[in-house]
Amino acid sequence: MFKKGLKDVVAVQTNIASVEGEIGELRYRGILIDELIPFHTFEEIAYFIWHGVLPDKSDLKHLEIKLMNGRQLPHHVREILEALPAEIPLMDAMRTAISAFAHASFSNEPIEEQAIILTAALPVIIAIHYRKQNGLPPINPNPNLSHIANYLWMLNGKLPDHLHVEALETYLKLTMEHGLNAATFAARVTISTESDLAAAITSAIGTMKGPLHGGAPSGVIDLLEEIGEQEKIKTVIEEKLQNGKKIMGFGHRIYKTEDPRSILLREKCTSMHGKDEWLDLATVAEKEIIDLLAQHKPDRKLYTNVEYYAAAIMRSIEMPPELFTPTFSVARMIGWTAHTIEQLRDNSIFRPQSEYIGYEKTRRADA
Repeated sequence: MFKKGLKDVVAVQTNIASVEGEIGELRYRGILIDELIPFHTFEEIAYFIWHGVLPDKSDLKHLEIKLMNGRQLPHHVREILEALPAEIPLMDAMRTAISAFAHASFSNEPIEEQAIILTAALPVIIAIHYRKQNGLPPINPNPNLSHIANYLWMLNGKLPDHLHVEALETYLKLTMEHGLNAATFAARVTISTESDLAAAITSAIGTMKGPLHGGAPSGVIDLLEEIGEQEKIKTVIEEKLQNGKKIMGFGHRIYKTEDPRSILLREKCTSMHGKDEWLDLATVAEKEIIDLLAQHKPDRKLYTNVEYYAAAIMRSIEMPPELFTPTFSVARMIGWTAHTIEQLRDNSIFRPQSEYIGYEKTRRADA
């Protein structure tokens, strides 16, 4: 049976994550995210998604050292980044640099090691090209900083506020993996041909670039900036609702109840109350907006999606919109690599059928 866009067609069996939209549940390796995310670092959750178990102290230290070493890009990758014109968009620079990892010293590593190397390299690639676009010299990695803190350090050249690191890390832990989305599917299709990991991740980045998939939550930032202060929430939202305008950051195509990722982000932002004005505005505005949506659209259950709080966090750390999708990709690299590894363990090349509906040029002579 033909289903446009393969909607609702089961193409993969996976142990990595499950998304239950009807009941608002997201699980990593069978564990609810609210039982994992608040208690473990980015590095620990990455290890868990890759291996299915949490790391012990030795495993974690080993991973942290490998990630730190992976921040040193191969010489030829640095040369490629230097040669790229500054006007090349970030997603294209990422795609080009990642594809260049298909060389002998990388390809001879076990695929699990390759996954760590690409995870470590992507934030460095983003930071180098972003600073180039802004006429700034690259910043060397800081070996004393975590994966996410070092990313902010390399972008801005200053030690990041620990509250901002906490908020961004929570968002990125929650978006590492989300089932068979378009980019993840692209990675699995590529690796199913027994291509290499760099090619699979290049496919994923190319897919993530599309605005229907990796689109930035800039509309939510526009909304929060239009509101500006808590006293204006009701006025701004009621005017939009009366004019039939969409309230950005509310409603999700999969989750029919609250997005479980937005719940945890709300809790993180609430725990920082009084420490960041944008996070405070977002938490107060969310409650008032949901109440107003319930009054104006009682037949629709509209809840906050992950983009709402992602936007609040990005605004609080002053991250420009052109960094939103690249930063999302920093997290999703974990899911992409986990899926490629899983695909190869029980591989079958993807070969769906197509149904021809064009003009029939030839007919049987006796028809």
